[in-house]
Amino acid sequence: MKDNLLTQGLMSIGFQQAFIPHLEEKMEAYTKELMLFNAAYDLVGANSKEDIIIRHILDSLSPVLIIQQLVENAATNSGQEVVIGDIGSGGGLPGIPLAAALPNTSFVLVERMSKRCAFLSNCVAVLGLKNVTILNEQAERLSQNQFDVAVFRAFRPLDKKMIRILLRILKPTGNLAAYKAKMENIKTEMEAISAFVPEYKTMPLTVPFLENYERHLVLIPKQKN
Repeated sequence: MKDNLLTQGLMSIGFQQAFIPHLEEKMEAYTKELMLFNAAYDLVGANSKEDIIIRHILDSLSPVLIIQQLVENAATNSGQEVVIGDIGSGGGLPGIPLAAALPNTSFVLVERMSKRCAFLSNCVAVLGLKNVTILNEQAERLSQNQFDVAVFRAFRPLDKKMIRILLRILKPTGNLAAYKAKMENIKTEMEAISAFVPEYKTMPLTVPFLENYERHLVLIPKQKN
């Protein structure tokens, strides 16, 4: 039996009706894997299936139309295959939901902990995601200029060290897409790294069933030298 909460959430985000059963099936399987291995691998902060679906899966998918537009722009500008990097993927968020939602785009899930990489590899196999590669590496050691888009979903602030690392791994016309919460905190965070990020854009997000919580996607373009 399909989860009505997940169905409603995917409809609310704006996925096409014909695509929802396919995506729903994969996200149901992913939820089961997270629930099965969460305690052993410390993957997500969640106390229930409902928490996983709303606070992690639907939250990860909430900016999918924005990210899809970034992919289309990158493909038009470069004429080459577009690659999205999920930096510090952890339990696969937002990379796995986004990869399932954008099956024609290549994803690289970057995670430094080998046990989490084992979990990610298992999820990719269980979900049958042909567009996902797992990279067991620290962000600091990634090659330059390899991602059209780098997604970053974490609750710690962007600092000077991290923003330099993230911008370095972007292609010349690439963008960082950082999942963030309150606008007030975003402004404070971005002011602290203004020397490295003179321009950025903040896009409000609506997460189904979390409409009263502030969520934003911060878009930071690769800075021109």
